[in-house]
Amino acid sequence: MPEDTKKPSEPAKSESRESAPSGTPSGELTGADAEKASLVEQAKSKVAAAKESLSSKPSAGSAPKPPVKKKEEGPKPTDASAHPLVKKLKGKFGEAIGEALEFVGQLSIRIQRGSIVPVCEFLKQDDKTPFDYLSDLTCVHFPDKKDAPFEIVYNLYSIPANERVRLKVATSETDSVESVTGVWPSANWLEREVFDLFGIRFANHPDLRRLLLPPDWEGYPLRKDFPLEFVENAWTEKHLPELTEVQVEQLQQRRTYGLEILSVPQERQMREIFRGGKEVMTKDK
Repeated sequence: MPEDTKKPSEPAKSESRESAPSGTPSGELTGADAEKASLVEQAKSKVAAAKESLSSKPSAGSAPKPPVKKKEEGPKPTDASAHPLVKKLKGKFGEAIGEALEFVGQLSIRIQRGSIVPVCEFLKQDDKTPFDYLSDLTCVHFPDKKDAPFEIVYNLYSIPANERVRLKVATSETDSVESVTGVWPSANWLEREVFDLFGIRFANHPDLRRLLLPPDWEGYPLRKDFPLEFVENAWTEKHLPELTEVQVEQLQQRRTYGLEILSVPQERQMREIFRGGKEVMTKDK
């Protein structure tokens, strides 16, 4: 065989050109390395330009941002002095009829404390809208109102006319409100409940006494100044057995972690009272 006289091929130029060390300036690079370094520099300049454009203010030709939509306000009470029923009451009772407001279709009228019974009798006997049903009677406590912090609320309903009206009477702890049991007998227990939980007295009530709490209970739980936690008073000292050290510690832990809605020692003590045959609340006669 003929001898191979060909010399070993020289390495390709691209293979013979080793990349310059990292510290070599770009000016000393040649060939493909110089081209690669140029592309890297171009990419860096593009990234810097993009960052600068994002940080700068939008140009005049760019679309403006949409305005922030404000939250829609809910319905508000409106003056109802022109309501036909309000005009009828003012024509009959004059200054005894106070502010009248309408909110989401519900009419509310303020009545002077001394005129509540005549107004209720008039509304019950009205020809067009006889309010023959007392659907509810309750109370609201406003501690900031020093002169009259309580507001008795009468919710009336006319079954024939399918109409509703709300009467409001402002009063204090010392001033009594005339009972409307003579107009609607169903007001008997409703007024007793308000007396029991708010302490408002109703004059000429046939049987005004506590309804839900024991007769010798101290305080009125639905007032806003009444404590929410367990209350120690004369009734608890008289009827509930003394707590042991363990039970006191358990009660304190439950109060700390907000677990009073769970079974507490007082519930177990009440069971012991009933099992022992003690009479906690006088039965209705």
